[in-house]
Amino acid sequence: MAQVKANRQIECRTMRELHQWSVSQIADFWEELWKFGGVVANKDQFGKEYSSPAKFNAQIFETEWFTGARLNFAENLLRFKDDREALVYLTEGKARRAMTYAELSLQVSQVAAGLRRVGIKAGDRVAGLLPNLPEAVVAMLATTSLGAIWSSCSPDFGLQGILDRFGQIEPKVLFSADEYYYSGKTISLTDRVKAIKDRVPSICQLIIIEQGIPEPLPDDAVSYREFLLDPNLAPGSAPELIFERMPFEHPIYILYSSGTTGVPKCIVHGAGGTLLQHLKELLLHTDLRSNDTVFYYTTCGWMMWNWLVSSLAIGSRIVLFDGSPTHPGLSRLFNLIDEEQITVFGTSAKFLSAVEKFGYLPKDHHELSSLRTILSTGSPLLPQSFDYVYQSIKADLQLASISGGTDIVSCFALGDPTGAVHRGELQCNGLGMAVEVFDDNGLPLTEEAGELVCTKPFPSMPVGFWNDPQRRNFIEAYFGRFPNVWRHGDWVKSTNHYGLIIYGRSDAVLNPGGVRIGTAELYRAVEALREVSECLAVGQEWDGDERIILFIKLSEATAFDHALELKIKQHIKQALTPRHVPAKIIAVPEIPRTINGKIVELAVRNVIHGRPVKNSEALLNPQALDFYRNLKELES
Repeated sequence: MAQVKANRQIECRTMRELHQWSVSQIADFWEELWKFGGVVANKDQFGKEYSSPAKFNAQIFETEWFTGARLNFAENLLRFKDDREALVYLTEGKARRAMTYAELSLQVSQVAAGLRRVGIKAGDRVAGLLPNLPEAVVAMLATTSLGAIWSSCSPDFGLQGILDRFGQIEPKVLFSADEYYYSGKTISLTDRVKAIKDRVPSICQLIIIEQGIPEPLPDDAVSYREFLLDPNLAPGSAPELIFERMPFEHPIYILYSSGTTGVPKCIVHGAGGTLLQHLKELLLHTDLRSNDTVFYYTTCGWMMWNWLVSSLAIGSRIVLFDGSPTHPGLSRLFNLIDEEQITVFGTSAKFLSAVEKFGYLPKDHHELSSLRTILSTGSPLLPQSFDYVYQSIKADLQLASISGGTDIVSCFALGDPTGAVHRGELQCNGLGMAVEVFDDNGLPLTEEAGELVCTKPFPSMPVGFWNDPQRRNFIEAYFGRFPNVWRHGDWVKSTNHYGLIIYGRSDAVLNPGGVRIGTAELYRAVEALREVSECLAVGQEWDGDERIILFIKLSEATAFDHALELKIKQHIKQALTPRHVPAKIIAVPEIPRTINGKIVELAVRNVIHGRPVKNSEALLNPQALDFYRNLKELES
């Protein structure tokens, strides 16, 4: 606020006033943020880093940001090279590991040199099937230092889920761990990695990070330790860390949609937009400082991992945790706060709700003196969970429920360290984000639920989708409903506190425990079984969260019994992830469809919740919905 007053002669005394200025003078705002965040970029002969902060076009997705700028994402995250701890890693049954900023830069230089040796250059894809390891951070930074593109999946994905993602982007290099740990179990990745290597022919180099007892590596694989060694350098010397500075929108990340209508969409994010958004959200909305310790419970397959890692640009210390958040007990993450003196603690609404329902009172068992901020995302944080945090965890902290998504690798609404927290609400819209609420006709709503939209451009809008050169799928996904307005797919209401209440997704994406799950992935797995003819899945609001209900139409001469139910659940767990396993499986005589043959999840979801079904005349078989009404199985 002081900088804006000094540079623009605009006095903003509250976050609301700052936000109003930021969306009315978009180019000025992002230019001031560039300065405030200390973005590292090339300078021309006149000392300028770019010719213009924004050039607006007729379509908001055609906005040109920071024209002429050349920067490197990894260089901006590695601006510190001292002996302070940068990364701390903890997992089940293993000793704590730490890495200083100096050690981090060294390893990044070594891995980058290794990637150069195998021919990786700007625009190539490098993939990671990795737990939340320090080596995952190193591999990402090394990849982006070269101008190459990083993409990662969590190791709890089944083989087909991984192939649906990596198979599309054709990575040249794959980093994987040999095993990972969850709920006291050790899960080997060896067979899955071999299958991925065999079925994604673009992979020319496989690098294995050995967490367990070293075993023979798969054919054509090299250990991470071996990959660090440069045969062209004398022992004890390190390769130079070279940062390839690229245009503002040069891709750095490929993230994945949930796969609702087919294989997951490969969402491409640019370096400059991702960097600026993360700097804004960390510095301003989270008030993150270089002496802070920040934690978020996440996997490498969720955008919150990318968000967390950007904290390196602030000089903060990051705590990486891999494993179950409740193993061996509910105290695990609260112990971590005290042990590591965490100041900013990120978790999910589901975790807070689970601890609350168990009756655990962290304030009675933990000191929590370092804790200043709790961030919650993944699903809407219930009002009673706000009460629980302040009554049972700590009375004096900022509780920020935040919401955005993979689509923008950042947030539309999040915290305000200068303002009040209101029960059940997200504190404010993101600076520079022209968030509004629309009705079905595209008209603005005030204090009434509707579609979350963004009516003006913002720099972390995706560069596009992979393999979508004309951007047709990209435009249809976000601008097909309201022309030249970003529709995000959340059902929300703005409040008179300048906050936001989120009720959930407005589409058919399943969202149990805050984990977005696409129905198409589930259908592909279930319908591979001969006993199942076709199926339909919806989320049922249940006990403050959402649970998956799977309706199946059986093949002829097949009876539905407990044995078949167990078989389906086990198959889903193995083919996808444990999170995809439905709470209930119900056999139905018919699956409702549109005249064009598409199954209608949203109509079924409305029916089981007792809500009206819109446009039932568009259904080929509207009478099929009658079976889904008042089902006894859904009452418990």
